[in-house]
Amino acid sequence: MAYRARRETYTPAVYQSLLTRRYLTSKVMPLLASLAVVLCTAMVLISWSVMGGFLATLLSSGRTLIGDVLIAWPNTGFGHYEDLIKRLEADPDIEAATPVIESYGLVGLPNGRNETVIIKGIEPDSFSKVTGFYDTLWWKPMPQPLPKDKNRDDTRLRTPEGWAKVLENGRTMQRGDTYQSEDKRPAVVMGIEVSGMSIRQPGGWYTPYYPTILNPDGSTTLVQTLLPQNGFVTLNVLPLDSKGRVLETVTRRFPVANEFQTGLYEVDNRTVLVPLESLQDMLNMNRAKRLVDAKATRAVTIDPATGQETFNSATGQQLIEDPARVTTVYVKGRPVNGRPPDANQLAIKCQEIYDAFAEAHRGQVPGGDIIRIATWEDQNRTLINAVKKETGLVLFIFSFISLTAVFLVLAIFWSMVSEKTKDVGVLRSLGASRAGIAWLWLRYGLAIGIVGALLGGLLAYLIVTNINPIHDWMGRALGITIWDPRIYYFTVIPNRVDLSKAIIVMAVGVLSSVLGALWPAIRAARMDPVKALRFE
Repeated sequence: MAYRARRETYTPAVYQSLLTRRYLTSKVMPLLASLAVVLCTAMVLISWSVMGGFLATLLSSGRTLIGDVLIAWPNTGFGHYEDLIKRLEADPDIEAATPVIESYGLVGLPNGRNETVIIKGIEPDSFSKVTGFYDTLWWKPMPQPLPKDKNRDDTRLRTPEGWAKVLENGRTMQRGDTYQSEDKRPAVVMGIEVSGMSIRQPGGWYTPYYPTILNPDGSTTLVQTLLPQNGFVTLNVLPLDSKGRVLETVTRRFPVANEFQTGLYEVDNRTVLVPLESLQDMLNMNRAKRLVDAKATRAVTIDPATGQETFNSATGQQLIEDPARVTTVYVKGRPVNGRPPDANQLAIKCQEIYDAFAEAHRGQVPGGDIIRIATWEDQNRTLINAVKKETGLVLFIFSFISLTAVFLVLAIFWSMVSEKTKDVGVLRSLGASRAGIAWLWLRYGLAIGIVGALLGGLLAYLIVTNINPIHDWMGRALGITIWDPRIYYFTVIPNRVDLSKAIIVMAVGVLSSVLGALWPAIRAARMDPVKALRFE
């Protein structure tokens, strides 16, 4: 009896395992079902990884050259910002703050182009503490080539002493007629995509480009200029008066100290950094004295005819001093347990500090109720929401398409159940239960789903982790450029597979295969054994 009980316990598992393995290895149709699961799993995981990676990269890179929170009064700016920065940095939750002027302007380039750019006046040291500016400087010594630079083609690998000088010029934002000159003056640092005089190679480095200018007489001139070594640009800005009215265009020529690269194409293509004092001077936002009309005396006379009092004010001029102004103060919060601070909480803290500052300088700075205080997420809110909605839409569409795997598995299993009708009849006549027959087909679908999901996950991992080399190859061999940084914001395609996302997608792939096998399994379990044995 003990032997019989043990045999009855293990026999169902034996025949189900045997038939599942045999069907998997001897039939072509199940392989097609597994292939459908592979493709659907890979398609959803690749799209989710790229779009989700884009959003994650956007969120992690949002602080680049921006900081966590900004306090802004655009156009005319506000004074006494030194006191505001002192108050901010005294708070234990704030690590650093820096003054900035943000303005639009026109930059004239050595290759004859003129581009509309965002001009930011900065103090290099404090600006780097808030935004990591020094880390974005591109032209600097490189002890080792980039991973894809197998032939050491990167210009920065040569003459490290010269590039060290260029790096120092970028940090101080000063340069003379050449990068080696000791007679230095204020210089600009531009986004590396602004000038168009450096070409980004597929491996990630930039190669200097020397354009040819067509002269009016038909001749050509070769512009042999490497901007951080001997290049100059011309900046044109429009200063405003206290009421926001344009005064006159101010033009100034600056040497180029270095270029920066953040990986955010919109920033690298539209931003020029200028020493703060230079931009304050160009925009009439520096410290200055001015004469204003002031009431010196107030005399009262009485008209003898009417007896009415008449007030006569004698006006004079008074010399007052206007403080230097900035349009923005960037704020960086102190990390908490190695993680970035909560930008929203930091904004509340900045509002409290600014309220106290405005009260101390009442009538001289904008009030706390009208000043703009925004987080880096607020500044990118439109783009972040658009990416979130686009990611959700893409996932919905691809998930809907993936339902074809369910119907394909159902169709294949329905056909196999019809083909194996006699096999089902034999099993039922030998004592197999309805639940055992149903579990045979469900187990079969489960096996197909597991194999397909694992292979689909592996395929997605290989494609996503190598998506940039694949894209570069497509550009070289086929002339196809899918990821244009001018459209997709970043210069490279996000290439990280999130393990939690992979598990979810593969689990759904397995579930879709089991669901596809469910109806055929019920049909097989409900077959009459006598009719099944007589099936032709």
